[in-house]
Parts: sequence; structure tokens; C-alpha cells
Amino acid sequence: MITKATRQIIGTRGVLVFVKALGGISYGELVEIEVDGDTRLGQVIDVSKDVAVIQVFGSSLGITAGKTVIRFRGETLSIPVSTDMLGRIFDGLARPIDGGPPIVPEEYLDIHGAPLNPAIRVPPSEFIETGVSVIDGMLTLVRGQKLPIFSGSGLPHNRIAMQIVRQAAVKGSGEKFAVVFGAVGVTHEEAMFFLNELRSMGALDRTIAFIAPASAPTVEKLALPRVALTAAEFMAWRYDMHVLTILTDMTNYCEALKEVSAAREEVPGRRGYPGYMYTDLATMYERAGRAVGRKGSMTIMPILTMPDDDITHPIPDLTGYITEGQIVLSRDMWRKGIYPPVDVFLSLSRLMKEGIGPGKTREDHREVFAQLMAAYSEGVYLRELVTIVGTESLTARDRKFLEFADLFERRFINQGEYERRTIEQSLDIAWDLFATLPEDELRQIRSETIKKYHPKYRKGGGS
Repeated sequence: MITKATRQIIGTRGVLVFVKALGGISYGELVEIEVDGDTRLGQVIDVSKDVAVIQVFGSSLGITAGKTVIRFRGETLSIPVSTDMLGRIFDGLARPIDGGPPIVPEEYLDIHGAPLNPAIRVPPSEFIETGVSVIDGMLTLVRGQKLPIFSGSGLPHNRIAMQIVRQAAVKGSGEKFAVVFGAVGVTHEEAMFFLNELRSMGALDRTIAFIAPASAPTVEKLALPRVALTAAEFMAWRYDMHVLTILTDMTNYCEALKEVSAAREEVPGRRGYPGYMYTDLATMYERAGRAVGRKGSMTIMPILTMPDDDITHPIPDLTGYITEGQIVLSRDMWRKGIYPPVDVFLSLSRLMKEGIGPGKTREDHREVFAQLMAAYSEGVYLRELVTIVGTESLTARDRKFLEFADLFERRFINQGEYERRTIEQSLDIAWDLFATLPEDELRQIRSETIKKYHPKYRKGGGS
């Protein structure tokens, strides 16, 4: 519905158009911009007493005073949603790019959604199996959690994202699971990688993908995460699905936010990013969770590349305040040929303790995790010591822990890109590693757990 129209354009700057404010204009309202018979879409991103700022979905070329008509539609940006979206690939504004027909919408939803009311939130406590040992065993993901991956330029975060899309599943019979994947500002090469992977994988029928390449308009990059989350919310709350939403690369999203902020001549915050970036990210990430009386869940895994591998950069820094932990990729591990190159010391899942144990993963999970961390940290310490005193100065016990650190990286963390491990397989690998240590050194594990799971007793080799 068109509510008002104007030709009173004050000026343009990049993708922004400044017009004389009219009464009744709302923040986030959609507009139609008619230039020489060509109609473009835009969105109101700022309203003051005298001026309204419109962000154009595309180029502002040719938009001039007196020749351009701007019509305000009286509605915000909404997307059509339907279960037909499963198995499909869309652009950042939910338009099909896979050659298939437009979806038949069940309804239209505002992309801004709404964070869950804290009063109806249920604490996340149910396990999501990614099939990746280091995540499932050491950094467990639970339904309703926000768990980001902090990466760096050139590290394999895109491959890890696709592996999780292929392999992720929830435990329990009759549980409906879906993955929503969103790629923001990716290169043409990355976009083709995602498209080819999505088309070739067997899990596409339970996946909805959104891709906005680097060449896409800035506003499309800003819209994509919210578009993806809106589709995820529809599946979670309307159809009781457990939905895992993976968003990459949120650094590109923040750069687009910075670009628009600079065009609006706002006072910059840290390193030039807008001061409201924390709030902006929170409005998206806080859409994750579980709710009273609803069977579905919303889980979010944002992926971001840290400029110069700096974990104190504003983007990872602010993300860490909002989310419940982080998975940090290590350049040193990647140089050693370890995939996925996860630094378990810098990584953390704050909700892990709620999602592991009997009935969720396995009864020995908590003790296995504690023992792995203790033994690996001792092995890494001894590595540093060896550079000073040499291996000849180590005791036989020390050499066992030094060997354990290498085995842990090569056999537990390291995993094939197309290799899926169940949580039971991952825990069994850990027990095989424990068998290389003296049994009396397994101090984080109760004796009854050792008797049940240690390979020596499982195979009847002891009493």
C-alpha cells in the first residue's frame, strides 16, 4: 500500500538518498524509487524532523531532484516463508537463485523478528551432534545456544561450515531437524564453493541457503542474516523443528554496517565501527533459544574472520559478550596440517555442562573432557620445556604426556573433511588415547568409569 510520495530529494551519498521528511514516515519502512521508468526498492534507515534517509537496494545512480519519485509503502521489509524453502537456495532478499520457481508463501514475515521474551525462555540443555570430534567432545553445542567460530583469513572456516551443514543432527527419534545457512559478502569463488557443495550434498533437502556475494548491494548484505533467521524462526516456532543457523562471514556484515554508518556521517566508535554495533548484533543473536510450550529450538553459529587474527578486535570482542562461548581456529594448528585447526585452550562452550552426560551424550563425557584437557595441557607445557632443556632431560612419564599431546592433535582433533564421527566414536578415540598413559595418571576419571570404558578392561585385558 502506497501511503505518500515525494520528489523533494535533498541529495545522495553512495547508496543513501536524503529526502525532505514527510509526516507518518516510519523507521524501516519500504520505499519505491522510480527513476526514468525503472523502479528500485529502498528502506528508511533514519528519520528526523526535517530529513529522512533512505538506503537503496542497489545503485543510487540517476536519482536526482525533480526527476525521481519516491513512494513510501507503509510496510517494513518482509519475506515470503514456507516449508517449500527447504532444499532451496536464495539471495540475501529471499529471491530464488537456484533456477527453481518462486516459493508459494504460507505467509509474509518481517525480517527483524523479535528476541524471545526472557520470561518464556528455557535454558538450553540438549545436545546437537555436529559429527566433528573436537566440537562434540570438547566444545559441545546445545539446542538454543549461540556459539560462534572465530577464524582468520585463509583458515578453513568455510569448509568447517559446510561439514557441519552436512553432518549436524539431533539425538532422539521423531525429532525434526533443519539447517539454515547464510553467506554474507563472500567472493565469487566462495559463493561457487557453497553452491556446489549445497547442490551435491545429501542433506540439501533439510537445508535452506541464502547467499549474498561481495558484489551484492550493501543493503542486501545487511538484510541477509535477518532474512536467514526469519526463515529459521518460521521452521522452529511454526513447525517445531530444531534449527541450526550458520552465518558466515559476520565480519563482512559488520564492514557493511560500518560503510553505511560512515555515509551517514555518524560519530565512529572503536576502529571506525558504529557505536551501536553491539546492539545491532545482539538483536540478531538473541533470536536464538528455546521457549516454554514450544517443541522447536533456534541455535545460531555465526562465523567471523578476525582481522589480523586479533581476538581483541571489536567484532570478535563484542560477539564474545553476546554469545555463550567461542570456537577459535589456530593458524599454528593449520600449519601443522591439523583439520579442523581448533585451539581448545582459547575455545569454550559455556553451556557444554548442560548438554552432556547420561541420556544426552554418554555418562563418561564430562570426565573424558576433563582428562583430555588436563593431559593435553601438560603435554603442551612439556613441548615448551623441551625447547629449553631437550628431550633427554625428560622422565619416562613426561615422554608419555609429550606423546599424548601429539596423538591428541593427530587422532582426536584431526579429522577428515567428509568424515562423520558419532559422539560415541569420539569418546572411544579419547579412551584409546588414555590407554597410552599410565592408568594411575588418569586422575580426572573415577575408577568405576575406567573399569567400564578403558580399552584394557573392555577387551578383557585386566581385572
